[in-house]
Amino acid sequence: MGFEDDVVGPRRRGGEVPAFNAGEDVYRFLRSGHILSAILREILREISRRELHPHSLTWSQLCFLKLIALNSDLQVGEVARGIGVTPAACSKNVDKLVRLGLVSRCAAPNDRRATLLSASPEGVDLVCTYEGLKATVVAPIIEALGSAKIDTLCALLDEVSVGLLELGEFGQGPCMRCAGYSDPACSIRQVTGECALQMGHDLETEATEREEPTWD
Repeated sequence: MGFEDDVVGPRRRGGEVPAFNAGEDVYRFLRSGHILSAILREILREISRRELHPHSLTWSQLCFLKLIALNSDLQVGEVARGIGVTPAACSKNVDKLVRLGLVSRCAAPNDRRATLLSASPEGVDLVCTYEGLKATVVAPIIEALGSAKIDTLCALLDEVSVGLLELGEFGQGPCMRCAGYSDPACSIRQVTGECALQMGHDLETEATEREEPTWD
């Protein structure tokens, strides 16, 4: 079997040269992964359009709100570190959430100089509504597959995710790749070492160059 016989993918006009140098298994995995990722993004974009537009919220601001709702009484620096943005970018987004009444600030009981952030009831309701709509969309497909297939699928996805992270070519810092769908036995945390949902207030904040969150 020659090299071209071991490669799959679309061919340029004339059929001589393969466009992608990928083995069959790699090609199938990347194809399925891209399709699933694209469909999920389309679903999230539509839900975001319906739920966030009335509040004049951006996708990034929902990410901030979600972290605060899931992990209350954080300082601004901790939120910035958990999401992976600069403290300045975090403060700007938090200010917007406070103005909208979705987040509140209060002094820390053991240190009046420190300001803690908490999601308001309205903020929690918005996050829950958004997450509920996601669940409603995918629930029929998941139920049709059945628990056995879902167990196998999730185990395989975790195995692939851990394998990719172990390549060591990804950003460090608290991880929230689960987008808040935490699991006490998270295999990803064993690789990353720190979960954004379990940060302590004694952690030092280290500014990064990014201005936008990268998780969904």
